[in-house]
Amino acid sequence: QMEDPIQLKEEGNKYFQASDYEKAVQSYTQAIKLNKDKALQAVLYRNRAACFLKKEEYAKAASDASRAIDINASDIKALYRRSQALEKLGKLDQAFKDAQKCATIEPRNKNFQETLRRLGADIQEKVNGGGAAPGSQICCGKSLLSFSTDSRVQKMFEILLDENSEKEKREKAANNLIVLGREEAGAERIFQNNGVSLLLQLIETKNAELILAAVRTLSGMCTGHKARATAILHYLGIDNICMWMSVDNEEISLAVCNLLQAITDCLLGQGKEEHHGKEEAVVLDTKKDLRMITMRLLDMLVSKKVSGQGRDRALNLLNKNIPRKDLKDHDNSRTIFVIDNGLKKILKVAGQIPEMPDCLPLTENTQLTASVLLNKLYDDLRCDPERDNYRVICEEYIKSKIDPQDMDKTLHAIQMVSGVLQGPFDLGNKLLGMKGVMEMMVALCGSEREIDQLVAVEALIHASTKLSRATFIISNGVALLKEIYKKTKNEKIKIRALVGLCKLGSAGGTDYGLRQFAEGSTEKLAKQCRKWLCNTSIDARTRKWAVEGLAYLTLDADVKDDFVEDQLALQAMFELAKTSDKTILYSVASALVNCTNSYDTKELVPELVQLAKFSKQHVPEEHPKDKKDFVVKRVKRLLKAGVVSALACMVKADSAILTDQSKELIARVFLALCEDPKDRGTIVAQGGGKALIPLAVEGTEVGKIKASHALAKIAAISNPDMAFPGERVYEVVRPLVSLLNTERDGLQNYEALLGLTNFAGRSDKLRMKIVKERALPDIENYMFENHDQLRQAATECMCNLVVNKEVQERFVADGNDRLKLVVLLCGEDDEKVQVAAAGALAMLTAAQKKLCSKMTEVTTQWLEILQRLCLHDNMKVQHRGLVIVFNLISADKELAKRLVESELLEILTYIGKQEDDPKKQHIINVARDCLTRCMDYGLIKPLSKA
Repeated sequence: QMEDPIQLKEEGNKYFQASDYEKAVQSYTQAIKLNKDKALQAVLYRNRAACFLKKEEYAKAASDASRAIDINASDIKALYRRSQALEKLGKLDQAFKDAQKCATIEPRNKNFQETLRRLGADIQEKVNGGGAAPGSQICCGKSLLSFSTDSRVQKMFEILLDENSEKEKREKAANNLIVLGREEAGAERIFQNNGVSLLLQLIETKNAELILAAVRTLSGMCTGHKARATAILHYLGIDNICMWMSVDNEEISLAVCNLLQAITDCLLGQGKEEHHGKEEAVVLDTKKDLRMITMRLLDMLVSKKVSGQGRDRALNLLNKNIPRKDLKDHDNSRTIFVIDNGLKKILKVAGQIPEMPDCLPLTENTQLTASVLLNKLYDDLRCDPERDNYRVICEEYIKSKIDPQDMDKTLHAIQMVSGVLQGPFDLGNKLLGMKGVMEMMVALCGSEREIDQLVAVEALIHASTKLSRATFIISNGVALLKEIYKKTKNEKIKIRALVGLCKLGSAGGTDYGLRQFAEGSTEKLAKQCRKWLCNTSIDARTRKWAVEGLAYLTLDADVKDDFVEDQLALQAMFELAKTSDKTILYSVASALVNCTNSYDTKELVPELVQLAKFSKQHVPEEHPKDKKDFVVKRVKRLLKAGVVSALACMVKADSAILTDQSKELIARVFLALCEDPKDRGTIVAQGGGKALIPLAVEGTEVGKIKASHALAKIAAISNPDMAFPGERVYEVVRPLVSLLNTERDGLQNYEALLGLTNFAGRSDKLRMKIVKERALPDIENYMFENHDQLRQAATECMCNLVVNKEVQERFVADGNDRLKLVVLLCGEDDEKVQVAAAGALAMLTAAQKKLCSKMTEVTTQWLEILQRLCLHDNMKVQHRGLVIVFNLISADKELAKRLVESELLEILTYIGKQEDDPKKQHIINVARDCLTRCMDYGLIKPLSKA
């Protein structure tokens, strides 16, 4: 017997998944007796509660769930299981309370919301029926009659607005109010009973918890109801809403942002529910309201009274709601309105310099988010005149800031250009061409003021992305950057100068290698970057520049090997990757692509290499540390350092931050990590499988292919229920099917087929999903392939799919050669193909009698192929062959007669007369069953076997 509680828990989990609940209970019980760890004890009790629910022992389930809750009051699984058990025991009010707690902890969980609605309806029905179950009392000891919505709303507000109320009661009332606001009936009751005025009173208390409760309730009330959302907007006032969003409190700012988003969704007609259709007449002019909201958000951008958090919220709302979501929609009037009325305000945010005293309150992400907005607005323009207008506004505003007599003012202009270069780059490139801008940037590098150097170096870095501009800077600014790097003692400037040199080296190509720009080797520079990266006393923004430097330096094989060896530097980089910053995500992903060698490389043709050497041209040679053995070691070290968790976190970033280019880089890294089958379990356990799904659906074409291939590698060898639990597995089918394409390489085709084979063997629902994704024609095409492995994988996949009735019907249908193909594949020399094809044919002939007679018509070789199967040395093939014969005999007497008249009778007799043998008894038994069925038809007599 095991004495390790963790092992016993795992054993119990396996029994539970196998639906053996009795044995699962035994394992958990034994673990509970041996365990001394409180956290594990809670898990064991709630797991045993799940078993009791399955066994319909509800009292025991409630008891175990309560024990888990005693250890951890916010254990959401235990709360929900107790709610389920109490509901079955008829204790609806107690079940409702537990479900309410669940909904409070996870407000967006639709399952909890549905449970609350159902329980509420059941309780109301009991009230209307005039009777309540014994002991079925609402908290505070009142009867079920007090459950009516009006009295609940009134009671909640009384508790919340009474300063003398107990803290616990106020918190409970606040949570209940939030839940009620999310229900349509509850939201309408609050609205009709002066609830908005009372919620406003809660906001004016300046108590953070009450403000949050009020704002979240208002969000629920606005969601999906245009008339109510409009009324609330006008009652509260957009100025008040923006003021609340401006506060320097992250939770409140975010909650108000969500409220304004809910109102905006309604005004834009998104998420509208059908039963509110009649209320359209109440809403007078949504465009006017939307413009009012937009103007206030733009005003927030340049107000000193707005916190950094509030400015970020305003930018995020503009990012989300102004540009068109679908470019097929010709109406980009919201974008034009923002450009005409607010482009200068966005540029002002982009031009802020945090180190200067007059800077607006900012967060680390504010200016990057402003650049993202500039880019989205520019991309949303439909024609050249609109883009010219955008450019002219930018040029005129930047020109107005350039003043040789006022360097502070000029600095803001250069910073604006930097901001545009991080957004619509082509426009930024045009702005660099403005008279005096490039010269001013280079001149600022030579300034004695550190702030001048800081801004100028950053601008040079962003400008050097284009080679045409980089050439100008190489000839004019490299010496200055080198000088700054050597002499400055300011770490912020030093690191930026280094990144500038790195970036210029990359832009300049082989003629301008990094070693020409910076004193010392790339390893020395990389070591300095790692030192900055690990120094937590340096501000995060500066440390991010260190990552960008490493993104360039890891192109050197020695650097990437040293970097991966430095676990502290890796951990520091992964921590920074969890921040929502577009540049840092791209830099981290780039460094990881370099370390895993997952970038595209051109294959060198041996003949051309020899020709180049003969003509004395330089031929690039592979660095020893870029060979496979070194790459594998680096991948293993990255996995050990927790790279998968970092990548999974990066994938969750907002779409404005996680660009398609970053997604592609992350997909490349994942594919490299999945190369060794032994590592795929670790990748799944750390969230890699889940993270790959969105990468396979959205992004660049290359990125989607790489992510799909990584999913295929995982799907090929993993248990789908473990790798992609729940409904997630169905999302993986489409990416796998996308790899069944002649434009993809053979390995991608093969591993996609293996993954689909694995899925097709799990459930009929998955088989149906594969069919719906139109994978059958592609799978059939690969069954014709000359490549042995592809043909084998496709045939194995079809073998699993034919269990599905719809697939069977396609074989039965007239006018296709599907059955003929399977029969001919049974005659192949490749044993693995024979096993799969014979298996498919055995299942098809067992399920569809029509196919038994059709099989004899599709090819004249059918009988010869069948005889070869029944005499095969491979027992798997032989068994399948005999099952096919049995199916044909069972289907039709005339067909059985044809088989008896052939050599098959002699084969069946030979096998059936063999002595019993455990190793091949299943084969002997099928042969005997065939003979018995022939005797039943009267085609042979018992003595004939002698």
